[in-house]
Amino acid sequence: MTVSEQTALDAYSEVVTRVADHLLPRVVQLRMGRQRASGWRPTGTGSAVVFTPDGYMLTAAHVVDGADSGAALFSDGSERRVEIVGRDPLSDLAVAKVDASSESLDAATLGSADRLRVGQLVVAVGSPLGLAGTVTAGVVSALGRSLAPRAGSGTRVVENVIQTDAALNPGNSGGALADSTGEVIGINTAVAGIGLGLAVPISTTTRRIIAALLHDGRVRRAWLGIAGARRPLSPRIARRLGHPAGIGVEEVVPDSPAAAAGLRTGDLILEVDGHPVADAGDLQRLMLDEAIGRAMRLRVLRLGELVELSAIPAELAA
Repeated sequence: MTVSEQTALDAYSEVVTRVADHLLPRVVQLRMGRQRASGWRPTGTGSAVVFTPDGYMLTAAHVVDGADSGAALFSDGSERRVEIVGRDPLSDLAVAKVDASSESLDAATLGSADRLRVGQLVVAVGSPLGLAGTVTAGVVSALGRSLAPRAGSGTRVVENVIQTDAALNPGNSGGALADSTGEVIGINTAVAGIGLGLAVPISTTTRRIIAALLHDGRVRRAWLGIAGARRPLSPRIARRLGHPAGIGVEEVVPDSPAAAAGLRTGDLILEVDGHPVADAGDLQRLMLDEAIGRAMRLRVLRLGELVELSAIPAELAA
């Protein structure tokens, strides 16, 4: 090994070691369960990230699914009881809390995934296979991936999921994905396959979800009731309308707000309240809690003609 190669390896090791030292006290192992008449029954294990000194933790919703309480095992060997504050299966995020009345806890800093680049170094900290305080490192393999978690009959696309080759195994879910500064830029959510892992990014959207979970214990979303996909327009029509694509309506749910508004299968939605929409993600970004019960203007291309409709989104059932 040359001197330059050794220097580069030392620099890499130094970054990973520094991030690990910073995050290990801030990432806990979760052992979740549910109280039954016959006693406490385990439901699963995973990881969580302490993000406030008073004991609030961020984890994956599927880690706490079916549980009403649990225990958090810290890197120093201490154990505390866990209470679930709120969960949002459609983003696979949840907030839990441990008692920190006697002392402030070391808290991780939530960063931003918006500036991530493919090839950037990332470090994953969690409790894979029941082994607390495990650290792996890798790079961002891809950005812009989508994850479609299901909750009952509901499905919502989590956009811009981070794909990494940092080794993730069962139990890593809910743990931290950090950048080289030690800031948490994602919550590990799923093992995608051999050598692949996914993390929900820390972004403006996920910060809104976290705030709603802290305040209300749930996330309210608006719902129109269509199934659709991106449909490109021909160059001639795109130039005339000023839109390269729209959302092609493939199905309208009966008795839904979309049906009440007069949307039909085959329609092409171009704008919602003046905002261009080209795919499901564009529409989802507009389906926030403040849209519930408020009339929204839809600009639709139907059989070559522009049609203006008014729809009143309802609340998406949990």
